[in-house]
Amino acid sequence: MTDFTYQLIAIIIYLLGMVLIGLYAYRRTKDFSDYMLGGRDLGPAVSALSAGAADMSQWLLMGLPGAIYVAGLVEGWIAIGLTIGAWLNWYYVAPRLRVYTQVSNNSITIPSFLDNRFKGNTKLLRIISGVIILVFFTFYVSSGMVAGGVFFESSFGYSYHTGLIIVAVVVIAYTFLGGFLAVSYTDFIQGTIMFIALIIVPVSGLFLTGGIGETLESIRSVDVNLLSFFATASAAGVISSLAWGLGYFGQPHIIVRFMAIKDVKETKSARRIGIGWMILSLVGAAATALIGVAYFQQNPDVSLSNPEAVFIVMGQIIFHPFIAGIMLAAVLAAIMSTVSSQLLVTSSALVEDILKTLVKKEVSDKTYVNFGRLGVLLVSIIAGIFAWQQNDTILGLVSFAWAGFGASFGPIILLSLYWKRITGTGALAGMIVGAVTAFIWGSTALSGYLYEIVPGFILNLIVAYIVSILTYKPNKEIEKEFDKTLEILEEK
Repeated sequence: MTDFTYQLIAIIIYLLGMVLIGLYAYRRTKDFSDYMLGGRDLGPAVSALSAGAADMSQWLLMGLPGAIYVAGLVEGWIAIGLTIGAWLNWYYVAPRLRVYTQVSNNSITIPSFLDNRFKGNTKLLRIISGVIILVFFTFYVSSGMVAGGVFFESSFGYSYHTGLIIVAVVVIAYTFLGGFLAVSYTDFIQGTIMFIALIIVPVSGLFLTGGIGETLESIRSVDVNLLSFFATASAAGVISSLAWGLGYFGQPHIIVRFMAIKDVKETKSARRIGIGWMILSLVGAAATALIGVAYFQQNPDVSLSNPEAVFIVMGQIIFHPFIAGIMLAAVLAAIMSTVSSQLLVTSSALVEDILKTLVKKEVSDKTYVNFGRLGVLLVSIIAGIFAWQQNDTILGLVSFAWAGFGASFGPIILLSLYWKRITGTGALAGMIVGAVTAFIWGSTALSGYLYEIVPGFILNLIVAYIVSILTYKPNKEIEKEFDKTLEILEEK
């Protein structure tokens, strides 16, 4: 068999496995809550790796290695910021959100939690939240489809559009069928594959490049600054990179995992598993990029046309074609895990937070599950249209969406969990200001000087605080739920 055939067999086995998991989850999905939140029954390992796989996405195996390959470790500030932000998110947000969402009318989405938390009767906050999710996740899902096209183009020589369609069809299939359980189980497997691949590729690559000393020498001969975190860094650049960590507090597809974990006591185990997985994976991604620099310096007859494909190409160079195919499956896993999570959250926003709010008559739970599946299909089609013309880098699309969520939801989630006096009006005002600031700032040349999440997050926080102080009125029901959440956390 040819190398191409071996690799294709590995990919087909992987894709079939994902669809089979979707079918298994389909049989376990009984109602809309199961479809959107898995019955709040995830264990710590599944929660941790599911959150990690949903978080890191194609950025971990394509975007980050590509950026470090081109610019060096100065791009590693993003990884440092993300690691700090992820730890803070697990420590401060996960336990409270798990308890508070259940105390507050068993909320199953972030917009429904905010609506229930503030006891608003206009549903405006819930609808606006759902719209923000729809807008920014369309860009996010689009980035995953772009990555799918690049993946099949780089790996198998298929056209960009063929790759995009293959990824879209498989992700839609298992998300459509199995909902949250399918997404979580596949994320766990995908996270495991990604982790193993990111350890094996750089370790094996060192043997090709002559060990640590010779590898470092080769990198320095290309550009000594590639090994420095500071040589080409600016203060604004470092701040912008570290600010990626702020985004964690407002990413619906990540923090929804906190809501689904079986018991609040398990958030500690999940945090340790998740952060350990994350640190080793990020180090592996950075090492892969640098070893790639050394390898292509030592072998000038071998070229790398797309820096974002450095992990893919190194895997093909190092391993037997079938093992290389499994390495390729890791990239596909990174792409698909995030796209599926985003599709589900976007579908939940469309159905649970917009449709349910606008439709007044009684509709059966089964009907809403079907609406959820149609939502997955609709969002996929729109994102596919955006991705059809490859007009941005993967990292560019991801950074824009990440900033949008971090700036709009992050401060509001934190204030909702830790400040009793925040009001629905304050939350709505802050959320709109954060989203608009991130969108406008990110669409102009200003984003080249300072990452849009920084002004968006700060302005959201200030506006939400001021408006809440001006509009605060005591509400016994809100205070009761807030206090009950604290009591449960103290008991645990």
